Amino acid sequence: MEERKAHRKIRTGTVVSDKMDKTVVVRVTRHKEHPLYGKRIIRAKKYTAHDENNECRVGDLVVIGETRPLSKTKRWALLEIVRRAPMFDAPGSSGGEA
Repeated sequence: MEERKAHRKIRTGTVVSDKMDKTVVVRVTRHKEHPLYGKRIIRAKKYTAHDENNECRVGDLVVIGETRPLSKTKRWALLEIVRRAPMFDAPGSSGGEA
């Protein structure tokens, strides 16, 4: 009997929240053409994804893949970090002036 491999969906998006433990929220955008007017419209959806090592930061470009349900809303897992977001100092945290 031949084995069936599951073709799981893969999405690329930007991390918009990393405040939860082992979880990130990823915003995936897609371009859709209006059926009548032909204008390209940007549509976005947010996915909660599993980040086992808490390695993602806000602004990172990541690839997520479909997986078994891990919680009520989490059905995606982090596959790779494509590009890291630049790190900036928070305002007022650099010291110097007192």
